[in-house]
Amino acid sequence: MEQQGPPLVEGRQPGARWWYYVVTIGTAGLFAWVPFLHAAIRHRTAYTRWLAVIFGALDLVIYVLLGMTPRDAEGNATGGDTISYVGALFALVAVIGGCTLLASLRPPAAPPPAPRADPAIMTVLAARARRDEARKLAAEDALLARELRIGRPDLPRDYDDGGLVDLNNAPATAIAEVCSIPPDAAEAIVAARAGRTFTAVEELFVVADVPVELWDRIRDRAVLVA
Repeated sequence: MEQQGPPLVEGRQPGARWWYYVVTIGTAGLFAWVPFLHAAIRHRTAYTRWLAVIFGALDLVIYVLLGMTPRDAEGNATGGDTISYVGALFALVAVIGGCTLLASLRPPAAPPPAPRADPAIMTVLAARARRDEARKLAAEDALLARELRIGRPDLPRDYDDGGLVDLNNAPATAIAEVCSIPPDAAEAIVAARAGRTFTAVEELFVVADVPVELWDRIRDRAVLVA
């Protein structure tokens, strides 16, 4: 979105725009439009574009007046002509006005430092992502999930599933520890799965006598390996 507020020009250090003034003063205002064009191209603000247009038009008038200035037989401009005075006045306006407006341009404020990520939060989010990945793998390839022992913290394994527990196969002690639920609730899950294989955690909640306040803890850690 185009910026409509105060103009922004490069301002990495106070002397970063010194050449703006050199061009404006050194050319007697004839190229006063150049610094504003540079700022407009770099920062694309409506303010600097308008300044570039205004000073471009002003300098065009000066060029026209210079072309209309009477000259002697040798091609030198003759003094005392009204056109010469007007041209000089316009050049003075371009120099003074250009320098004044250039001084009003401010460098952009330094962006606020990016907030540092809390290591504890990053660890939790990384574990959550690992759990989602492991659940997807278990849903797509149950055999591979069994070989990797996804959801079986009670067994030796190398695969990091982010802290899942298999409600279809893990013992009650593992379910209670991973889901942070009372042992009797874990025992109720083990009893409910006898003779069946659950395919959805909600299905288990219908069958098992587990308090509703524990459901979210179980959902967060549960995986169902067929």
